[in-house]
Amino acid sequence: MPKQESDSCLYQFHNCRILRDHDLVIDDLWVRDGKILDPEKLFYDEKRSADIQIDCEGNIICPGFIDVQINGAYGVDFSLNTDDVEEGVRKVAKGLLAHGVTSFCPTLVTSPVDVYHKVIPRIKKCNGSGEGAGILGLHLEGPFINREKKGAHEEQFIRAFPAGIQDVLQTYGCLDNAAIVTLAPELDNSKFVIEELCARGVHVSLGHSMADLIQGEEAVSHGACFITHLFNAMLPFHHRDPHLVGLLASQRIPIDKCIYYGLIADGIHTHPAALRIAHSIHPTGLVLVTDAISAMGLPTGVHHIGTQKISICGKRAVIAGTNTLCGSIATMNVCVKHLNKEANCGVVNSLEAATLHPASMLGITDSKGTLDFNTDADFLILNNNLDIEATYIAGEKVWDLTPLNECLNMEIIT
Repeated sequence: MPKQESDSCLYQFHNCRILRDHDLVIDDLWVRDGKILDPEKLFYDEKRSADIQIDCEGNIICPGFIDVQINGAYGVDFSLNTDDVEEGVRKVAKGLLAHGVTSFCPTLVTSPVDVYHKVIPRIKKCNGSGEGAGILGLHLEGPFINREKKGAHEEQFIRAFPAGIQDVLQTYGCLDNAAIVTLAPELDNSKFVIEELCARGVHVSLGHSMADLIQGEEAVSHGACFITHLFNAMLPFHHRDPHLVGLLASQRIPIDKCIYYGLIADGIHTHPAALRIAHSIHPTGLVLVTDAISAMGLPTGVHHIGTQKISICGKRAVIAGTNTLCGSIATMNVCVKHLNKEANCGVVNSLEAATLHPASMLGITDSKGTLDFNTDADFLILNNNLDIEATYIAGEKVWDLTPLNECLNMEIIT
């Protein structure tokens, strides 16, 4: 009898183009037990054919989207809804499936210390499922930022830069559930704190900052690897000092290190020319983020971020009574399509900015962000317009554009 390594159902997705190795290749995708399999190993070791074949009708299969900066959605604000934290996270995680997000980093803006102590222990890392996208860890955006570039962050909660990691722990309470911390690298003692955070497995991002290029380069030399929403809440590019934007072209970044940068490609936060410039200079570091706030998915009106009122008008979210942007209401699939259109960078680059690049920044490409063999079977089926037809997590369909027709292209092999 042929060797059978598993009695679990073996799926074969065929008639598709798979995003793999920086290209769209015509191939089949084999899935079992929540993992992507090597078909040659299946054939030679198990002599096994698929239990179920799924015709993808020529569509694209790409890894699930990863959003590393999202403040909330669907009326939920991770920094504000502190009474029922878990339910709020579940609501957002479930809603994100329709937009192709299979993993995300819930983001806390600058908040009172008691909010950190209450919320951080309760938003735990977890795998995704039919109940919602997986949680890769928290993104703590503040409170160690520059008041001059606070953006929508409330100044009264911004804290003096800590003397060391103990001050950081006193502020946050713990770092067990943290994946990213955004801080301003020009503030005192930053290099020591960056080193300590990196040593604890937390990725340091530079943002809400008045830093010059030299200060940014020094922060990178101590372990920082990310720039929070490039162009926003930082000094603009200048030809004599390009500031943090200059990190994209710095020759002081070690050749074996990639500096990644978030871009909000919602048509509001970043001009199309700026998208094109950033992508042209440093395409492999571009990470699409939504920076979505609680009003994402809600109608026009007044809503909240942190403890502030914000106003939604059209595609813009601003602090009520001002013109200060305070986050996006765009979804990740919209950002991918906008980048593809405005930067004219091609489908592969647009998709990798929401998949491979954030996974690479977080160091999780062994499980997320690619369709390599033995990685998690978190993937999307998209049409040629990059509209999402279906979302899969661990090989399970968790969202479908046309759920009533979900079995039409499925053939059970007997």
